[in-house]
Amino acid sequence: MLKDYLRLHFIVFLWGFTAILGKLISLPPVELVFYRTLIASVGLIGLLRLRNMPWRVPAGQALRLVGVGALVAAHWITFFLAARLSSVSVCLAGMATLALWTSILEPVLLRKKFQPYEILLGLVAMVGLYLVSQAEFDQLLGLGVAILSAGLSALFSVLNARLIKDHPPLRLTLYEMGGACLSIMVFLVARPAFGGPLPSLDPTPADWLWLLLLAGVCTVYAFSTSVELMKRLSAFAVNLTINLEPVYGIVLAVVMYWLAVPGFGQEKLSFGFYAGTFIILLSVLIHPVLNQWQLRRRKPTADEAVSLVER
Repeated sequence: MLKDYLRLHFIVFLWGFTAILGKLISLPPVELVFYRTLIASVGLIGLLRLRNMPWRVPAGQALRLVGVGALVAAHWITFFLAARLSSVSVCLAGMATLALWTSILEPVLLRKKFQPYEILLGLVAMVGLYLVSQAEFDQLLGLGVAILSAGLSALFSVLNARLIKDHPPLRLTLYEMGGACLSIMVFLVARPAFGGPLPSLDPTPADWLWLLLLAGVCTVYAFSTSVELMKRLSAFAVNLTINLEPVYGIVLAVVMYWLAVPGFGQEKLSFGFYAGTFIILLSVLIHPVLNQWQLRRRKPTADEAVSLVER
């Protein structure tokens, strides 16, 4: 069990490292995500073949998965764009609003009841966001793009909550990565016709190294390992640990600043930023604890009862 928890924290650490990689790669955000999804799609095909898992789905379901993949592409593009427009730390502070977005979108799209404690935690997170925005006013655009990216992430996560019931996780991810790659390819081809720049698809040797690390390790490896761990660890433990992703990312960004790595000069931030980020992260970490408490108070469903017994 200890080994599983250590592996889980390592995976979350890798996810926290993605914003750092986005800063290190010289490609524009759209082209960066194109290569990430292309390499990840090839890796997932190889993984499915290695495990002898079927990957074909009916055309109608494939279109739905590809459509969600386009949302994934929009999320990643705005995520890397936010890291370029501001510091990595400010970007991750905005991304920490994912739980707030989910608490709003899940009841609306899945027709669930709004939970009073989620509304309260959302208000607490808004206070934290206000402190961050006031402390780093010159990085406000990057913060706004990061908050938008968190909303897109919450949207496709809520949609995946339905789709995961009908598709194995690896197959679902393959179609979504393929859909993201295809949608970006169409965008890159059409962009010059509307006065946009030509695609910049010429990575440097260093870019290839970071891209392979981003797609192969932080996407394919991290996802497949997280699916394996979910067979033995409770959903509560997994979700609570994933909430630490912004913490790991901000710590890594500060370390890069201390090491004087080019591109990380904005990581020297004010006390107000850290106070606001602490409030946001506190609301994020408290959320699954209150959710678990609420679950134990009411009569659980059959699936929830099995989950509680496992814990």
